[in-house]
Amino acid sequence: MNTEQVPKPSNVNADPVQTRGRLPSDGTRAKETPPEFTGAWVTACSPKETCGNTGSPIPRKYRGFREEWTEQGGMAERSVVPEKPGNAGGGKGPWFQSDAPRSEGEEIGASLTTPKSVWELQQALHDKAKREPACRFHSLYDKLYRKDVLFHAWRCCRANGGAPGVDGVTFAQIERGGVDGWLAELGKELREKSYRPQAGRLVWIPKPGSDKQRPLGVPCIKDRVAQMAAVVVLEPIFEADLPEEQYGYRCGRSAHDAIRTIHGLLNQGHREVVDCDLSGYFDSIPHHELLKSVARRISDGAMLALIKAWLQTPVEEDDQRGGKRRTTVAKDSGRGTPQGAPISPLLSNLYMRRFVLGWKRMRWEEKLQARVVVYADDFVILCRREAAEARKQMQTIMSKLKLTVNEQKTRVCRVPEESFDFLGYTLGRCYSPKTGRSFIGTRPSRKRISVFCDKLSLMTQRNSYGKPVETIVEELNRTLRGWGNYFCLGAVSRAYRLVDDHARHRLRQWLNGKHLSRGTRPKRYAPAYLHQQVGLFRLEGSAGNSSWAKT
Repeated sequence: MNTEQVPKPSNVNADPVQTRGRLPSDGTRAKETPPEFTGAWVTACSPKETCGNTGSPIPRKYRGFREEWTEQGGMAERSVVPEKPGNAGGGKGPWFQSDAPRSEGEEIGASLTTPKSVWELQQALHDKAKREPACRFHSLYDKLYRKDVLFHAWRCCRANGGAPGVDGVTFAQIERGGVDGWLAELGKELREKSYRPQAGRLVWIPKPGSDKQRPLGVPCIKDRVAQMAAVVVLEPIFEADLPEEQYGYRCGRSAHDAIRTIHGLLNQGHREVVDCDLSGYFDSIPHHELLKSVARRISDGAMLALIKAWLQTPVEEDDQRGGKRRTTVAKDSGRGTPQGAPISPLLSNLYMRRFVLGWKRMRWEEKLQARVVVYADDFVILCRREAAEARKQMQTIMSKLKLTVNEQKTRVCRVPEESFDFLGYTLGRCYSPKTGRSFIGTRPSRKRISVFCDKLSLMTQRNSYGKPVETIVEELNRTLRGWGNYFCLGAVSRAYRLVDDHARHRLRQWLNGKHLSRGTRPKRYAPAYLHQQVGLFRLEGSAGNSSWAKT
């Protein structure tokens, strides 16, 4: 291994400080490094040297910081396409995964493999943060412009794709001009501290299942790569501190894990539920308090200044008169994280951690036997009793955190008499299709089924008649598989049947419309023909052959 690929002792240091609210280092989320693997890297330090934050080398057959040790596995970055049916978090998962690297080669496709040198840096930072909960890291900025870190950040951003920012520069343009030279220039700007983030391009996108729209900031590709490099370096540190109750944007966790946890708590008797909703969480996070949460672990002034600059980035949008309008709302109000930016999920998790810790420290979890389950800005409180009091105390804590609770959407319900929706699933009373017996379970929500059927209708509109049959079927199948990969928990039979019926109906209409435009008489296409001859994917058939789809 090239020693330049390994963090040197002078590059990573930590100062022990006394801080409040440290998490217990008892290994509740990750087992300690086995004693036989403790020590310094031979390639980085001599036997007499101490590597500040470099931690311990972990053989590739061991996981980095999850609950179990596994045989040699793959350290895949966030999947572009979910790799397996149960990978609920594939589209919304974390960047830093916990498995040892599968290989040292480049893999662009279904998943990204973290380079060995980057994985070792991440593992070292995480080990140090886990081992010393009170340490502050003061030499991190120089990791941002390491060639391997920048190149890995570029690959992550490239895999996600996306539209250009205000400068209009696309990934294709950068590739034509040479990625190595472009990254070298960005690295030079970061090293000389001449890098300045550009304004984000503000676009409005529809909220799923609603007529409302929400703002989305589209950073320039240069800013995305710089932010992703920061995420590569910072996420392993903060991952050591995030509590068990948080599931969103985290390594080795998914929305399915959150749903399973809630289902288990309901069956254990936590049936008084506070279904919580925050008004504009990402837009209302206060910068001062957020930066204090960052500074609890990071004392590198250059890194803190860079994060502050990203938080205060202006946005630019069309003024509806052919011009552009630039505003500095975030800087003027001192609130908000840039939605659409790679660093936003990490910062939002970090601030939501305050609520979870406050709930525990004030002992409401013990007093009310109330458990919290959080996914990004969505969360529920499951109580054995006094859910109304839990709601009141939750609102008090959120007020102290300068966050606003949406009173109209926040409600208290009792399962199984009532049900509630979380992450697209409805949790409440279900009935066995075979025996009719009732039980507390999960199923895809009606809202998500309706939204998905509307999406299938949009994909088969008249403006798509010009596409070949094979193309439209391939697009439908890819969409159906993705939906089925996520909605695979609990009683899915009825939802699958409804979606399959709608998909067949829309494909029939599309085929007839395409043929009518050529003067052919309409036909009644049988389901067997659509699935066997045309090749339309069928959700019901996939459920019966998959152990992960329980009906």
